[in-house]
Amino acid sequence: MNDPARCIPILASLDLEETMRFYTEQLGFAGESWGDYAILRRESMELHFCLTTDRVHPEHTSCYIRGGQVPLLHAEFAARGVAGLSAFTVRPWDMKEFTIHDPHGNLLRFGCAPQEIVE
Repeated sequence: MNDPARCIPILASLDLEETMRFYTEQLGFAGESWGDYAILRRESMELHFCLTTDRVHPEHTSCYIRGGQVPLLHAEFAARGVAGLSAFTVRPWDMKEFTIHDPHGNLLRFGCAPQEIVE
């Protein structure tokens, strides 16, 4: 199949301009917005955002990003000085992960199996 189905999260944003700045300037995404909706992409990663006025939505939402590129992303984000970047550590469920909260509270959890890491 040339175009398999994918899951793409729709995260909440309290301010789409601030969201766009964070994801483009800090995390290296590119994207566009239309009124109360935005789409940001970086290679095969795609995140959608919708505008909200209720903090409860972004503060209780997360997204898991998995793949062999994760170690390189952690190194890049560390070099950029991304605020709130966690350590890159192996969790009890045998995934090596790190996290970032965006400016509105959405949790981004990045992970890969330790066996997938090429040194």
